Amino acid sequence: MITLTLLHPLQAIPIQSWVFEPESVIRIGRSTDNEVVLYSAVVSRHHVEIRRNDLEWELVNLGANGTYIDGKRIVRTTVVDGMVVRLASSGPKIQIRLEESDTNSKMRLSKTKRSSSRQLDESSKDTFIT
Repeated sequence: MITLTLLHPLQAIPIQSWVFEPESVIRIGRSTDNEVVLYSAVVSRHHVEIRRNDLEWELVNLGANGTYIDGKRIVRTTVVDGMVVRLASSGPKIQIRLEESDTNSKMRLSKTKRSSSRQLDESSKDTFIT
């Protein structure tokens, strides 16, 4: 499984988290057709896509304002457990955690045939960032 956690912009504490199955393609952006919706002026409608390629996760920038890791703009990169991704140079920060699936206790997170998220606080998938 993969967990995405939105971090507070000043204190780096978790604000909201989403958990996805390993088969998921996860899109992040302002548009409501994304799996993670972040309403921020610097976030593109479809800003980032995270997808599984064989044994590893890959993060692909789709946004005009860029995606940053450690202050460096990236186009495509392999996801590393614990990495923090910033959407645009001054936008929201998301920490990515990777977990191995336990075959004895698979969770069905999707309520539809399309991959969807389960948020730890069970609220809407939409997040407003001011």
